[in-house]
Amino acid sequence: MTQHDLPHLHHVVFAVAADRQAAMMHMFAELGFELQTAELADLGVTVALDWKRGIELISAIPGSTATVASSVNKFLDQHGDGVYTVVVKVADAAAAETITDSYGSIPRFRQGFAGEGTYLDEIDLSVLGIRLTLLATNVP
Repeated sequence: MTQHDLPHLHHVVFAVAADRQAAMMHMFAELGFELQTAELADLGVTVALDWKRGIELISAIPGSTATVASSVNKFLDQHGDGVYTVVVKVADAAAAETITDSYGSIPRFRQGFAGEGTYLDEIDLSVLGIRLTLLATNVP
């Protein structure tokens, strides 16, 4: 196993109410983060992401009933703004999920893509009472 293959903390995802996302982005920008924004309409969310510095803000698109948007809204209703999930980078997301399965993990969302020399495999789950996302990718 090379240093590149070792599992590590990749980033922390904060769920933020849509009406506070701009202020939250501004605060993190003032702290020195360089957030790139994207609307993921099929998931019903907007994200602001700085993978190099390990932070993501996620907000549901108002009115969206997509699965991820519903999950974010449920989290916000129960907890308010806060840590939604911690993303760990692993060499093989499916193999890592097999390990978490033995601890009773419950998958919440999964996505993947491959093409043009890049791949991403992401499995969001709950295990032992925590929210965890397993990420295997070569996307910088």
